Amino acid sequence: MAGHSQFKNIMYRKGAQDKKRAKVFSKLAKEITVAAKLGMPDPDKNPRLRSAIIAARKENMPKDNIDRAIKKSQGNDSENYEDIRYEGYGTSGVAVIVEALTDNRNRTAGEVRAAFTKHGGSLAESGSVSFMFDHVGIIRYPVAAGDADSMLEAAIEAGADECESGDEAHEFVCAPDQLHEVRDALEKQLGEAERSGLVWRPQNQVSVDEQAAQTLLKMLDVLEDNDDVQNVYANFEVAEDVMAKLTA
Repeated sequence: MAGHSQFKNIMYRKGAQDKKRAKVFSKLAKEITVAAKLGMPDPDKNPRLRSAIIAARKENMPKDNIDRAIKKSQGNDSENYEDIRYEGYGTSGVAVIVEALTDNRNRTAGEVRAAFTKHGGSLAESGSVSFMFDHVGIIRYPVAAGDADSMLEAAIEAGADECESGDEAHEFVCAPDQLHEVRDALEKQLGEAERSGLVWRPQNQVSVDEQAAQTLLKMLDVLEDNDDVQNVYANFEVAEDVMAKLTA
């Protein structure tokens, strides 16, 4: 019986991973289709599409899926998606930004609002929390790309505002309208970036206790699981020992 239970557990976890992977691919495909439709289907002439393809490759999305998403953008039957940003507060006054691509504004707004309400939060007016974040471009390289000093030199030469080097990666930060120019300059020096895109970076972090962290993480999981939601940002931090306990 023990072996049977272990096998079932492995199968369950694999099923969950496959489901999550399929959802990630679906969101990436949507972004690729929208980017190709709004611009051009050539990533060399469409910076947003190029960023979307880089993100897809990072997740090991098959080339056929990428090509299919681009081709879909050129058809008459492709959906019309809107870029929408929702802002609100989670428990303990934590600020949250949700970016979505949707073909049904009412559906998405209702589902996002329900996620906030169910977990002790509330949606707010546009601009009510975004002032607590900086909207910046991020270009990420693996730590093996070089040491901190050489990365800082690369940042200066490429026109980036700063380079943050950690144990796992180097992240170059720049103004949103300079993202593609800085990324192209970095790639001439360092090769293709691991990831690039626009993000909302919190100016300050709110420390929360275990109970609040548990509620917030559940809310973020629900939001990220929504098919229309592309990105979620929040300005809270949790002690390492508490996070380890919650994610064990």
